[in-house]
Amino acid sequence: MKLVTFQDSQGIHVGALRGEYIIALDEIAPSMLALIGLGAEGLERARALSERAEKTHALNAVKLRAPIPRPRQNVICVGMNYVAHAIESDRARGREPKLPEVPVFFTKAATTVCAPDDAIPLDARVTQQLDYEVELAFVFARAAKNVAAEDALNYVFGYTIVNDISARDLQNRHQQFFKGKSLDNSCPMGPCIVTADEISDPSKLHITLRVNGETRQDSTTGDLIFNIPKLIESLTLGFTVEAGTIVSTGTPSGVGMGKSPPAWLKAGDVIEAEIEGIGVLRNSVV
Repeated sequence: MKLVTFQDSQGIHVGALRGEYIIALDEIAPSMLALIGLGAEGLERARALSERAEKTHALNAVKLRAPIPRPRQNVICVGMNYVAHAIESDRARGREPKLPEVPVFFTKAATTVCAPDDAIPLDARVTQQLDYEVELAFVFARAAKNVAAEDALNYVFGYTIVNDISARDLQNRHQQFFKGKSLDNSCPMGPCIVTADEISDPSKLHITLRVNGETRQDSTTGDLIFNIPKLIESLTLGFTVEAGTIVSTGTPSGVGMGKSPPAWLKAGDVIEAEIEGIGVLRNSVV
């Protein structure tokens, strides 16, 4: 299923996306996090309801929110997890290129999450080096600790798209990721969560990003240095991850920082982050 969170005149709901229509799942769960908490039984009930429901909402008549509008905790991210991007990042910072030996985890504040078509603010007082990063993200289905790689995909609820908007000058100034990655609306997410059963192999997905129609990033998730099972194994070693936790797996090469001269985002830019089997996440810079 493709699951969405949407808003209409009655409030915010979780729903199943079917083409250009949405089936509300209010009788199953009041939110995406609540639906995740119901486990496999909840998903089966949601699937059955979506197949028999006659009442639908037209997609163009509602407002899509982020699939999980306010996560319970920070979004966990992975830095430099594509070979070419790790190289371009080091070169842009004047360092000798070197691939990470273990996953580089950091977080974005839960308050950064925003919806498809929401505006990404650009304030020159805050940053003059705003950048884009298309990323495949996954959501934990249940609490996890010390998970072996061979069992890891059994802990995945589903997959979505994250655009890891980054203020590069803040990253350099503060010498860490958090502040430069946690500005308001710097984590567009969506348009949906595709349940894990719909994506048989998350390491074979085409991933692209366009700015004003120009392709800037074009790769495949097969180029991840650490694939999702390895990320889950590393992350959960000695560390409990709660159900509903979002993990964004890294971005391929082609970011603005890596271009010569750098191609920073500017007001009026339209960004389209797209991943095969999930959809297109579109936002504008304001």
